Amino acid sequence: MSIFTKIIKGEIPCYKVAEDKDYFAFLDINPLAKGHTLVIPKRETDYIFDLHDNELAGLMIFAKKIAKAIEKVVTCKRIGIAVIGLEVPHAHIHLIPIDKVQDIDFSRPKLRFTESEFRETAEAIMKELGNQ
Repeated sequence: MSIFTKIIKGEIPCYKVAEDKDYFAFLDINPLAKGHTLVIPKRETDYIFDLHDNELAGLMIFAKKIAKAIEKVVTCKRIGIAVIGLEVPHAHIHLIPIDKVQDIDFSRPKLRFTESEFRETAEAIMKELGNQ
């Protein structure tokens, strides 16, 4: 069982921003930017391209809603999207607020936020999702 499955089941805490019957989104605790969010399918699948076509399409549509909400909460030019697929054996998409290409460089030092900063960001994104 992956760490993401444990997060979905509530066994490991997270800063959840959205959930439906098939997908889950939460803030990355080692973010490249404020609002850096992970979007995952609830069905544990290691490799994103092993998802069924309808699951992959649904994941992207779910991610789009989250990205639009993040844009309203975090000042940025765009929401960058990255799929690395090596860090955790559970398919996931990174949604990262960016102003330049270098902002999505995973070799950069990760940012540190307090628990209350994470919570406030997650709550702001959830609020925006409710306004869509």
